[in-house]
Amino acid sequence: MIKIYCDTAEINTIKKCMKNYNIDGVTTNPSIMRSCGVKNYKEHCLKILRLIKKKPLSVEVFADKPKEIYNQAQKISKWNKSLYVKIPIVNTKGKYLNQIIKKINSNNIRINITAVFTLEQLKKIQKSINKKTPIIISIFCGRIADNGINPEIIVKKALKIFRNFKNVKILWASTREVFNYYQAKNCGCHIITMGPKFIEKLKSKKISLNDYSINTVKQFYDDGKKSKFRI
Repeated sequence: MIKIYCDTAEINTIKKCMKNYNIDGVTTNPSIMRSCGVKNYKEHCLKILRLIKKKPLSVEVFADKPKEIYNQAQKISKWNKSLYVKIPIVNTKGKYLNQIIKKINSNNIRINITAVFTLEQLKKIQKSINKKTPIIISIFCGRIADNGINPEIIVKKALKIFRNFKNVKILWASTREVFNYYQAKNCGCHIITMGPKFIEKLKSKKISLNDYSINTVKQFYDDGKKSKFRI
C-alpha cells in the first residue's frame, strides 16, 4: 500500500490533512518554509513534529559544502527519532554528495536523499549506503515529466536497483496532478508526497466523466454570461 506524505509547512493545513485524510507523514524544504513565512526553522519543525507525533517528517539541510551539510544533518537528526534529514544528491555546483551521504548514513542517521533525477545518481546512491539505516530516495518525477521524460521508467529501475535494500523506500516527488498517485501506485512506489490541494482532490468524491463534461460546459456558459461578452 502506497503511503501519502503531505508536502507543506503550513500548520493548519497539516492539522486538516491529519484529521480528514490521515496522512502518513510530512515533507518540507527551505523553499516551502520560506513561502509559508517561517522565521525560525528549528522551532517550526518542532511544531510540526509535535502535531504529527510519531509519523515521519523530512527536513532538508540548507548548506552546500559537505562539512556544513554534515554538521547540519547531525543537529537536525537530534530533534526527533521519527525525523528524516533531507540531503540532496548533488550540491549547487553539481558535485555528487555521495561521500557525505555515506558518512551520514554510517552514523545511523535517517536520511531522505532528495533532488534525484537520473539513473546514474541512483547507482551512486546504491554504492554509498548500508542495508540497515532507514533511507528514503525522493525521485523528482514531476520535474522529470516536465522535461518530456517518462518518470515511471526511472522509478521502476530504482525499485530494481534497491530490491535487496529492505531499508530503502522510493518516493514519488514533485507531484503535478492527482493521476500521479495512480502512476506511483502502479509502479510500486512506497511513498508519494503531494501538495494539500492534490490530497484533497484525491480523497474527494468522484463524479462520472459525463457529469464532469456537463459541469464544465455549464462553467464556461455561466462565465460567458457573467462577462457579458458580445460578438
